[in-house]
Amino acid sequence: MDLALLRTFVTVHRAGSFTRAAALLGLSQPAVTSQIRTLERQLGRPLFLRQARGVTPTTIGDELAHKAAPHLDALVEITESGLDEESALRTLHLAGPPEFTAERALPALTELAARDGQGFALRASFGTAEDTLEGLAAGHHDLAISTARPRGALLTASPLCDEEHVLVAAPRWAERIGALPLDGGAPALENLPVVEVHESLPFVSRYWASVFDSCPAVAGTVIVPDLRAVLACASAGAGLAVLPRYLCGPALDREEIVLLHDPLVPPLRIYFLVVRTGSLALPHVARAHEWLQRAATRWS
Repeated sequence: MDLALLRTFVTVHRAGSFTRAAALLGLSQPAVTSQIRTLERQLGRPLFLRQARGVTPTTIGDELAHKAAPHLDALVEITESGLDEESALRTLHLAGPPEFTAERALPALTELAARDGQGFALRASFGTAEDTLEGLAAGHHDLAISTARPRGALLTASPLCDEEHVLVAAPRWAERIGALPLDGGAPALENLPVVEVHESLPFVSRYWASVFDSCPAVAGTVIVPDLRAVLACASAGAGLAVLPRYLCGPALDREEIVLLHDPLVPPLRIYFLVVRTGSLALPHVARAHEWLQRAATRWS
């Protein structure tokens, strides 16, 4: 059996689409379709059920993918890593949200690279959850950090850690507002200036819905597409902000900002570690995945 046909088959199985598999393989869609039909003729059984959006593997297709994929991944690893030390340098392509990736993931992974000296190169890119997952599915990244759990069989997600959100502002705003009760507080915050990452006020809206069970009646004064810039503006007194605790913890310790509210149950957001299904067979991806999972146990 032609290994090229099996490689195309496994890619389609993981992608769930001839179109997406063609992009991953650098082939045209008709070429992918032709190869799958050739393999189906050789086996005498259909491997996929064609649907309006993508394809679904048959029972035979699932069985073949389960048997063939690990061996094909191992062959790819041997081919790409080479046989001598000079060709063994592997590069991990990581993608995720800018703040979390910069503050959490990259320091952990650079520690891994420096610790074992086994030629672990690292390239990172930032983006939204949608862009990051699309890039991972298209083969542009090896590993992604996302606040959205992907659907389908192409990508596999594992919970990484929780992110606690806190309502903060410069001390002068806290003095003006006064203490907020644990079970309320939204009225006292109405019409106050807000620093946010988008005009839709995603962080503030999520906090209000979770803690106050209401929609915010506040105005976005400063809009900047980076939570680190939100923190800087809030510290300078531009208005209140909702930020991850890990990001603003040092500023809270220095009293550059203060908590405006301390609910009994704070809002949380889950981060997921996402890979293409089967890619953990690649040693450099598996090592990075495991290392981040271990590092996350120390993030609080």
